[in-house]
Amino acid sequence: MAFIVALAILTAGICSAVLCFPDDILGRDTLFHEDQVNRTQMNSLTLTSINNDFAFSLYKELALKNPDKNIVFSPLSISAALAIVSLGAKGNTLQEILEGLRLISQRPLRQTSTKAIGNSSIFSASQRTRYRSVSVGSAIFIEKSLQILAEFKETVRSLYQTEAFTADFQQADEARKFINDYVRKETQGKIQELISDLDEMTSMVLVNYIYFKGKWKIPFNPRVTFESEFYLDEKRSVKVPMMKIKSLTTPYFWDKELSCSVVELKYIGNASALFILPDRGRMQQVEASLQPETLRKWKDSLRLRKIGVLYLPKFLVSTDYSLEDILPELGIREVFSTEADLSRITGAKDLSVSQMVHKAVLDVAETGTEAAAATGANIVFRSRGKPVWFNRPFLMFISRTDVHTTLFMAKVTNPKQT
Repeated sequence: MAFIVALAILTAGICSAVLCFPDDILGRDTLFHEDQVNRTQMNSLTLTSINNDFAFSLYKELALKNPDKNIVFSPLSISAALAIVSLGAKGNTLQEILEGLRLISQRPLRQTSTKAIGNSSIFSASQRTRYRSVSVGSAIFIEKSLQILAEFKETVRSLYQTEAFTADFQQADEARKFINDYVRKETQGKIQELISDLDEMTSMVLVNYIYFKGKWKIPFNPRVTFESEFYLDEKRSVKVPMMKIKSLTTPYFWDKELSCSVVELKYIGNASALFILPDRGRMQQVEASLQPETLRKWKDSLRLRKIGVLYLPKFLVSTDYSLEDILPELGIREVFSTEADLSRITGAKDLSVSQMVHKAVLDVAETGTEAAAATGANIVFRSRGKPVWFNRPFLMFISRTDVHTTLFMAKVTNPKQT
């Protein structure tokens, strides 16, 4: 029987989730090497590094398979979905998921497993304020004849606030409409069709949805947005609406080694966006250097600086990925095969994941992208400062500044490409 994992990610601003695993996810009935499994308590910095390691590994695979295209995804949302699946997994299926998520080492002679602390929040409660609208959650749609173990259902409910619904997958069109209507409602209508088709053997669909919209701490003035060139490469360009702010004091760093500018823009709240602008011809060098240490260096090197004029394109991009074609490159293979052991879901080895869909929308405009960030002191420099033009391909990271965790990654190669 097929088990479909579908992720509805709306970042009208950004996807917001923090990876978390239950205390016993690595211990119960899990077969490793004969060595004793060493469980260690991870502090937040260790978990952040692991999350970022997974994020950058996934980014490189997406970039390899989607050359010269925009890339938008939420690594933590994908991690959370895999974490829910892992609650039903055993043996090698579980081990591959944890290794793919970088939660256990892959040394042949000794396996070292770690468990993430439950006080690292996964899904914050949905809330709405004047500046922020957040809706985060998950749901499982279960074939009416499928018997789910009570322990699995209770675990995913308590850890991930997962709703459970009964669906008749023999009526595929009605089941698909039921799921898509649910996602459309939870994402404020921004994701219209998450599931386009259902395998005839589908018995369960897991949906993870995230909607977040918020405000820039220092917004752009829409009256000064103008048409400008965005250079796709040395020979091609497109016209895009270009936003600008004059005399902006914001955290900035020039990475001499990688030849790129790093600019941080803050949101109202506890999040910020990090924009990486490589020099012409240096994008591949920057991408190859993406690792937790690189991101840590950029953030640690940021200093308040006055930018004469900041130019940033206004854009809306969306992506659609079939992760069953991507995750095997990270070592997560068995869960998609007939060898999958998801027996903690039903008590039998009768399920495998046939599809894992990930959709994302990123909307950057004058008023904001997403609620976020730590506030920096407003220091005025005597010098006017040089302009910074984001008029060529750039990278974008959105992070929670309170836990130093990357929530969202994007590569914008063409702001007009949807």
